Amino acid sequence: MAINFCRSILPYSPLCFPSTGKSSIPSLPFRSTSSSTRTAFCMASSSSPESELHNQGRIKFMEFPFVSAPHRELMVDIVSTVENRLGSQLLPCTLPLDVQHCQNQNGNAQASLHVRSGHQSSPVDFIFGSWLHCKLPTGAALNITSLSAYLNLSTDAPNFLMEIIQSSPSSLVLILDLPHRKDPVLYPDYLQTFYENSQLETHRQTIHKLKEVQPYVTSSLYFRSLLSPTMILIRVETESGDAIRMEEIMKDHIHPVAKSVLEIWLDYCGCGERDLEEEVKDYLKRRDGIVKKKFIEIDLESNFPRLFGPELTDKVLGPIREIFNV
Repeated sequence: MAINFCRSILPYSPLCFPSTGKSSIPSLPFRSTSSSTRTAFCMASSSSPESELHNQGRIKFMEFPFVSAPHRELMVDIVSTVENRLGSQLLPCTLPLDVQHCQNQNGNAQASLHVRSGHQSSPVDFIFGSWLHCKLPTGAALNITSLSAYLNLSTDAPNFLMEIIQSSPSSLVLILDLPHRKDPVLYPDYLQTFYENSQLETHRQTIHKLKEVQPYVTSSLYFRSLLSPTMILIRVETESGDAIRMEEIMKDHIHPVAKSVLEIWLDYCGCGERDLEEEVKDYLKRRDGIVKKKFIEIDLESNFPRLFGPELTDKVLGPIREIFNV
């Protein structure tokens, strides 16, 4: 799930390493996926044509070529953490290479997409990573990097969302959240389990203490309704266009907070299943379907044609719709 800032900021659209030490997070009523199933899948797919296609596209995706070194290190760390922790629960990315990385005819817009569906035994529906680079008429450049993870009907746990939108070396917008999939008012245990017990609020408060940080309020009421009570939705601006200070904030503050929030998601949400009643599964199926459909409509269908043209947009949206099952 990415956010559409086209009308509110600029004409733009949309996207480690295993945890060290012993986790202090208490165990939850999850059923872990079978390690033997994951191992068997990994051995079967390690040399397949799909894996080769995946590897070629992943190399390009993991370059994050247009952002600063601290920004790149953050994204590589986040993506690698997800892939290493979930391991063979994830299928290779099977998007065509010209969809995994594309650019427009003028060469002033490029995008890289990395989508991995979850294995049948995994609670992960799919992960969606992307970066977008677009040269603006002002001479500046827009860079957006993102990673989101969607869970399936084997669990009602929240999804994961991180997106960094940067229109200058000294200004960015950060979205970091575990978007809820159930109403925390109707299900207070859900609020306590995933948002109170996990201590997500401490990370939100930590990042807001920086003098360069201000809350960012998007004009999209729909998007605001999707975010959790512990969301991090901020604008970061440094004084006098200080790009060096922005890199320090990225390295010393944004990176550790993002890594901690991701590890909470992996420990609490992404690595196990929960016993759900059929009524709850029906609710999740309907709600998840609407969220995914809205993502394609708002972010991709409304913005890709302007940046990449209708022909390339159709080529990209076809396989994306198939993965999203919409």
